[in-house]
Amino acid sequence: MKDKQCVHGEHTLCMPESSRKAARRRLAIARGHLESIQRMLEDPDVYCVDVLKQLKAVQGALAGTGEVVLRGHLEAHVATAESRGDTSEIVNELMHALKYT
Repeated sequence: MKDKQCVHGEHTLCMPESSRKAARRRLAIARGHLESIQRMLEDPDVYCVDVLKQLKAVQGALAGTGEVVLRGHLEAHVATAESRGDTSEIVNELMHALKYT
């Protein structure tokens, strides 16, 4: 089932619902890892490498969230930019968001 394009104020594109759901799931995982790190740091006997492993897990969860959002954007907006006539704007926006310009 394809997500519908929405209109919010000046913006004519929004994040597909499937991407939002997947991103929320991944952020919940990241939150769990962060909470685990906070608890670990309250323990004076915590092993540094265990904290580093949890930090890496948070980074992985955040990277996964970014991948989900990027894929949703590419599929829903970049791939359809030509038919809307805003290819240049969409590409520039993405390049800026990814800090390549």
